[in-house]
Amino acid sequence: MIEQLRGLYAHLFWADARAVEAVRGAKDLPPKALVLLSHVLGAEEVWLSRLERRPAEAPVWPDLTVDACAELAAENRRKLEVHLAGLGAGDLERIVAYTNSAGQSFESKISDILLHVALHGCYHRGQVCCFEKRAASPRPRTTSRLSEAHRRRPDKGEG
Repeated sequence: MIEQLRGLYAHLFWADARAVEAVRGAKDLPPKALVLLSHVLGAEEVWLSRLERRPAEAPVWPDLTVDACAELAAENRRKLEVHLAGLGAGDLERIVAYTNSAGQSFESKISDILLHVALHGCYHRGQVCCFEKRAASPRPRTTSRLSEAHRRRPDKGEG
């Protein structure tokens, strides 16, 4: 499962960067798009802090500029790559205790936390893409890895 998680996180890093580009480059994008992107990145940092048993450096719903989103995405990537590289298959079953933003205490397996973070970002980046599409972007920046791979196929003349 560790290799599948690393593959999911390779996609997460690519999609985060793509979503930052989308928010930075779109015209007439509703402010909610930046709020959601900020949330994705803040939540990544919060969950990583829980895994590392340290105080979070960002809230779950940070108020960020696009440039601050780009910086947080790069920092999250750096930290998550280090964290993932240090995990072995046995670590995935380890239990992490944490307190959520509402003050409730929980315990979860590392594998469940990592999967949650990857899927949570997919959901909200999809919302950002919908806002971009509604703003009449000529070509919304999809964060679907397969859509992008298909678009760049050599038989399409773009690869």
